[in-house]
Amino acid sequence: MSQQLVVTILGTDKFGMLSAIADTVCDVGCNILDSRQAVFGQDFSLTMIIEGSQAAIANAEFSIAQTCQKLELLCLLKRTKRHCKQNLEHIADVVIMGENATGVIKKITGFFAQFTISVSAFRLKTAKNPHDLNVGPDQMTCKMVVSIPHHISVEEVELAFQGLLTELNLQGSIKQNH
Repeated sequence: MSQQLVVTILGTDKFGMLSAIADTVCDVGCNILDSRQAVFGQDFSLTMIIEGSQAAIANAEFSIAQTCQKLELLCLLKRTKRHCKQNLEHIADVVIMGENATGVIKKITGFFAQFTISVSAFRLKTAKNPHDLNVGPDQMTCKMVVSIPHHISVEEVELAFQGLLTELNLQGSIKQNH
């Protein structure tokens, strides 16, 4: 019977790390089911879920930790239950623009949580007010990728989202990816 292991790895970004970790997973007889990786500044972040027999997962726990130690990476390993792949039918891009204010992201992510919408990724950029670089709040642009459950009306979410944006004095949109 197959077992699964969630692996999270953090450390300084170096050429070939992802390949070394994938080699280790393969060498112990496991498969990578899903992964996400990113570089933040000079640091690398990887989260993946792997699958294999009970013996292969036990071997992976030991071998991945050894590989990470050699590469001077931090790793966290946790066994998990059956992984269900994310349903990609209702993936949407969200764009939000306006004055940057403390708590905006909290309110927006809270809005999506109320609708059981998962935020897969987001990036926030700020810039000085283009009209007067010395006065006024910074302007922000936030881009998100969200997953909307099938039982949720996309039109209802869009309408409620526009109401929130109006309340926050922001502009934005939700565009479904088909």
